[in-house]
Amino acid sequence: MEVQQLNKSIDKFSSNVSQKSRTAFTTLCIEQTFARACILLKPQQSDQSEYILLDGIARTFLLNTEGEEITLSFFEANTVLPPYITRTENKKSLLYCEALTDCTFAKIDAKAFETLMIGNLEIREFGNSVMRHELVKKVQKEIRMASWTAKARLEQFRKDFSILENRIPHSMIASYLGITNVSLSRLRKQY
Repeated sequence: MEVQQLNKSIDKFSSNVSQKSRTAFTTLCIEQTFARACILLKPQQSDQSEYILLDGIARTFLLNTEGEEITLSFFEANTVLPPYITRTENKKSLLYCEALTDCTFAKIDAKAFETLMIGNLEIREFGNSVMRHELVKKVQKEIRMASWTAKARLEQFRKDFSILENRIPHSMIASYLGITNVSLSRLRKQY
């Protein structure tokens, strides 16, 4: 297990986690590597885990009614995928998750993590912080999609994901921004 990377992920959400609590958390984690273009999660696939991205770039997405991929979010090293409770229903995934580069994840059984949170206040605060972060991120994106110009959304994307624009397919960025590839190409030429 990449303990140093896992600690960076924990610190991103809650720096007040003692070494004892970190050790208890780490013992639940299993390191798992996925090759580029691997689909980790699929809708209706059994899923009972939490995932922390230790290294690499991943995304979550869905298919629209025409079968086109719509990117929901991107994830870089030391970030947490949407919590189990928000991305599953009846223990099955609601969305796709794809490794855009080779990725290393810390995978945690969701039930074991929940049990640890009940008995450990520091880990509970970490879990609550992850949930708050996820909620804020989703609400901010909804506001941007409803009321910002495409130019403003691209500028915010560049702030949020500074290295991604030249590392991932632009079609994924365009779908995340809610615009066409042609519109994204025009915007990129302007700036």
